[in-house]
Amino acid sequence: MRISSEHILFEMNASNPPALAVKSGSTVIFETLDCFSNTVKTENDLVSSIDFNQVNPATGPLYIEDALPGDVLKVTIDAIQLAKQGVIVTAPGLGRLADQIEKEETIVCPVTDTYIDFKGIHIPLRKMIGVIGTAPAGHGVNTGTPDTHGGNLDTTRMTEGATLYLPVNVEGALLAMGDLHASMGDGEIMGSGLEIAGEVTVTVEVLKDFNLPLPLIETEDLWITLGSAQSMETASQIAIDNMAQLIMAHSNLTLNQAGMLMSLAGNLHSSQVVNPNVTFRMELPKSAF
Repeated sequence: MRISSEHILFEMNASNPPALAVKSGSTVIFETLDCFSNTVKTENDLVSSIDFNQVNPATGPLYIEDALPGDVLKVTIDAIQLAKQGVIVTAPGLGRLADQIEKEETIVCPVTDTYIDFKGIHIPLRKMIGVIGTAPAGHGVNTGTPDTHGGNLDTTRMTEGATLYLPVNVEGALLAMGDLHASMGDGEIMGSGLEIAGEVTVTVEVLKDFNLPLPLIETEDLWITLGSAQSMETASQIAIDNMAQLIMAHSNLTLNQAGMLMSLAGNLHSSQVVNPNVTFRMELPKSAF
């Protein structure tokens, strides 16, 4: 089953009509545009030419039968296939060097099965999903903004083999995703990774009794809690608080001891510090539980 990139949206919203309906346990392929809706093709296509009303398209939404408000949607990322080239851009006012940038620049990078070529520098391939989320309850949220429903989390751990747990806020969950990257460092400090089109294969499952803090990522060896907010301090605090809840729910440790465990074995990372809400993540090895 497949959703083509003709079905895109720019706001995660309960009113979005489903592009496809499936049963829990189904595997679906999402065809995605890059974050510029595939309009930046050469190094002559600069930021000033981009229609920012068409930025961060997400493919979907996918309606999952039996998904009801209060449930949790388990999304296993089975595979990510990328196009043969991606782009990275900058311009005055963008990213964390915004005030120092004097001119626009776009660089096109070829992509192989193992690396990207950035001006002759071979950077290992780091496939990831930037935007992934369910429809929020109440008002819609644009696809550029991360929050408790997911959205533009830009988290490098959102890659092949990882499992993402998202809240079901509306009937059918209405899952959508896009904004793939061939490589992106933690923080995404220039406001752009290597933006690229591609396909994502996921398996979706509705969970009825799941009481851990969301959004939540599980990898082969890590539990990862996420926090998104307007400030780095608040976002990081949410991620830390969520991990403390997770530890106490699955151990006999007190709050004091959960905090000590995070200090001893956990790692706090910035995922991105450039979106309308910034995102931090708290990672703890499964072996620590």
